[in-house]
Amino acid sequence: MEEKSPPDSANLARRQWLKCAGVAAAAGGLVLGARQANAGTAKAEQKLDGVFDVVIIGAGLAGLTAARDLQLAGCDSFVVLEARDRVGGRTLNYNIEGGYVSEVGGQWIGPGQTAVADLARQMEVGTFPSYYDGKTVILGGDGRLELDLKGTFGTDETVSGKLSQLSRDVPSGEPWKSPKVGELDKLSVGDWLGNQNIKPEDRAGWNATITLTGGAAPAKMGLLHFLSMINSADCDYSQLDSIKHSAQETRFVGGSQILSIKMAQQLGDKVRLSTPVRQISGWDRDVVTLRTDHGEVRARKVIVAIHPALCHQVQFNPPLPEKRVALQRAWPAHSPARKTAMVYRRPFWRDKGLNGHIFQANGPLIWAFDNSPPGGEIGIINAFVVNAMLPSDPDAAKSILTELYARAWGRDALSPVAYHDQDWGRMDSWSITCISAIPPGFWSTHGEALRPPCGNLIWSGTETAEIWAGYMDGAVRSGHQASLQVLNALRRA
Repeated sequence: MEEKSPPDSANLARRQWLKCAGVAAAAGGLVLGARQANAGTAKAEQKLDGVFDVVIIGAGLAGLTAARDLQLAGCDSFVVLEARDRVGGRTLNYNIEGGYVSEVGGQWIGPGQTAVADLARQMEVGTFPSYYDGKTVILGGDGRLELDLKGTFGTDETVSGKLSQLSRDVPSGEPWKSPKVGELDKLSVGDWLGNQNIKPEDRAGWNATITLTGGAAPAKMGLLHFLSMINSADCDYSQLDSIKHSAQETRFVGGSQILSIKMAQQLGDKVRLSTPVRQISGWDRDVVTLRTDHGEVRARKVIVAIHPALCHQVQFNPPLPEKRVALQRAWPAHSPARKTAMVYRRPFWRDKGLNGHIFQANGPLIWAFDNSPPGGEIGIINAFVVNAMLPSDPDAAKSILTELYARAWGRDALSPVAYHDQDWGRMDSWSITCISAIPPGFWSTHGEALRPPCGNLIWSGTETAEIWAGYMDGAVRSGHQASLQVLNALRRA
């Protein structure tokens, strides 16, 4: 029998590309059967020259989605590097006795957030509606008021209608291209609200809801940025800032972190935890070198799926282009949220016709809400709190919050069975911010540098999403986009 000659390099390269990208167009719609593998530190498959095709920095929803897409497309030469000792990024579950969980990071999805909803279906993660049946309690001074807000936050429809109309001129993915950018990007949301003749008592409600949605008080939130968020919500403010038919409408069975946990299980030893990237060299060359706390890793393409401000903590050699450096330096780098979870034996407030929601005017409690499991087997109240107005000591904070809950619902609130206090500003070196509160003037100055790749670096993460930026859905969308960019770049190479 005649001996076959080895394939030439061109044919070999062609077959490698076909293996990686043959099903790239369908990657987002395929489902992998779950494999019994745990995220670890073992080496994933590399080429014979010790170079991965792709390195992904960050094992949050964006990075893991990109990795999963590569795997679905048949591309095995990649690894995910995560600085934390866990996956999930800004999603995190607090585990409660009895197998229950409460989310102390990002947790909701709503209408139009189809990317994360599709991912949940593919990962066989169920959903259930947020609880809002009954009356909301408003606390102000020594006063107490019960209102049936019917799944809304009670904001003024006339003012919200004006915001919805203005958002039509601000593209969500590129707010700096708005025809009114010069006018809108000069103002904060607070500036704009100050010209709407809003009553003082109503202004307190606006301050609370905008702080919850945007991560900063209206005075620090850029109007252009806020309008781009509303544009993502089909140019309907109520779809952004309510519960019913809104971005806070739906929760995940098992908590939002379960999506990342399941993806990491499928990826197995391709995920390396506790491996922060300290330096990236040669990003403008054919092979990029990444220095981590556990040695060097080399790759042809790198997906950077971390917060833009975190990129500024990595040393780049050579330095990144000036515009990209300016964007990273100017990005708000410290807007951490603090979220608490109070656990009760049962959701007793429901028996009183209350929904477990509390708003407090001029106090440490921004918003408390019923975060109980789907069947209400136990009662959980989560709350967003003002760090500066609540002691950092968890026991002292718990005491203050239980007193506030007792004012709202009676003495039953004084007997919780567990408490968790998640201060994201104190968590680790990589949780520097929750939602990016973009200030006035930012997008018109730095927007053009957000997405363009720098050499072999491809930027990902929820902040880069074209719609629902800052949300879990935006993270998943950015992961899909980054994987397609990488596969196309490998094909061209």
